[in-house]
Amino acid sequence: MVLLMVCFSTSYGQRLTREYSNEVAIAWFNLQLQLIQSTPGFSPPVASRALGYSGLTLYESVVNGMPEYQSLVGALNGFKTIPKIENDKTYHWVLSANAAQKTIIKNLFANTSKSNLLRIDSLKEAIERNYIGFVDKETMVRSVKFGEAVAKAIFDYSKSDGGHEGYNKNFPQDFKIAKGACVWTPTSEQPIPLQPYWGQNRPFVKGNTDFELPHPPRCEASISSVMYAQAVEVYSTGKNLSPEQATIAKYWSDDAGKTFTPPGHAVAIATQIVALEKLKLDRSAEVFCKVGIAAADAFISCWKCKFMHNVLRPISYIRTTIDATWSPLLDTPPFPEYTSGHASVSGATAQVLSDFFGFNYHFTDNSHVGRGFKPRSFDSFFEFAEEAALSRLYGGIHYRNSNEQGLKNGKRIGKNVCELKFKRG
Repeated sequence: MVLLMVCFSTSYGQRLTREYSNEVAIAWFNLQLQLIQSTPGFSPPVASRALGYSGLTLYESVVNGMPEYQSLVGALNGFKTIPKIENDKTYHWVLSANAAQKTIIKNLFANTSKSNLLRIDSLKEAIERNYIGFVDKETMVRSVKFGEAVAKAIFDYSKSDGGHEGYNKNFPQDFKIAKGACVWTPTSEQPIPLQPYWGQNRPFVKGNTDFELPHPPRCEASISSVMYAQAVEVYSTGKNLSPEQATIAKYWSDDAGKTFTPPGHAVAIATQIVALEKLKLDRSAEVFCKVGIAAADAFISCWKCKFMHNVLRPISYIRTTIDATWSPLLDTPPFPEYTSGHASVSGATAQVLSDFFGFNYHFTDNSHVGRGFKPRSFDSFFEFAEEAALSRLYGGIHYRNSNEQGLKNGKRIGKNVCELKFKRG
């Protein structure tokens, strides 16, 4: 059970979203991070999508209490309608957000366990109980119904993006792997790559999957080739890892099924900053919406690039050309190499958070303290993004170029999200 510290109103009058604390937002996103880890099929792309739609749902469920802000209807790709409030009626924005989150999360995590579904229901009911006697019944019912309607509309919107129920489609049997001497080949017993069609999904922001990234180096075995030089760096780095480099690789690995995945890590960082800064509900909703959208679009764009170029993983190239016995520190994921998903989502997140909190914002990430890792401190969000990207070189998962280009593309996506017109005028 999640306990909330609630600031009660002693009157039944209308209050603005900024008059409420951030606890309802933090409670729901913390629960989602737990659901991602414990729900079958929530691979990084699938998790990023859920966080994108839940972030949008939070924002749309409270934006009518934010006079200087506006709905993202018409601003997002294919997002055409959202329920309207009754202008002469009173709404309680915490209750709207609470009902909206419960509804969207139960839909997005429809395949989760019965115990997790009970946790979702319990959180919603616990928050509602805090307001019984402090909010008149009509306002409570109206607010709950509005939040549910917002979530339903956004879930309906989500169904047409190409990723609906993606947790059931991680390894589609109809996908045909490209054949050739120098294209991606499976590196485990899983013969089909993860989410090969994900790059065809609809992004939240038009243009976020359109890019002009450099083509990766040609796959050549010659010792004078760029590809060979990149592979040698991965090989030699892996052979000579320092304890700190190994820690960095493991800290940012964020493996699906064991952790909340890389997009979950992005949201975990955002959650910590929102709590530290004691943002009110309005600004919290804006942060979670922007980070969620940026993470979701970063994975679509990255996956489009991966299956466009089909680059061999370091383990495949190195064992063929350098050392047949070499193994990386981390397990190699089952999909093509270029570009790095970790770098893409970290770059997008860093851009959004920098735009919101500042480009020299010092913070400490405690995301994995519970897993035995020490907190990691950074002098900026881009410093964390660069470390997260570099961790994949240390882990033997990516070449340096893929990390650098992933960061670059992620930053571009983050900028596009920041340019959305959240505010009026």
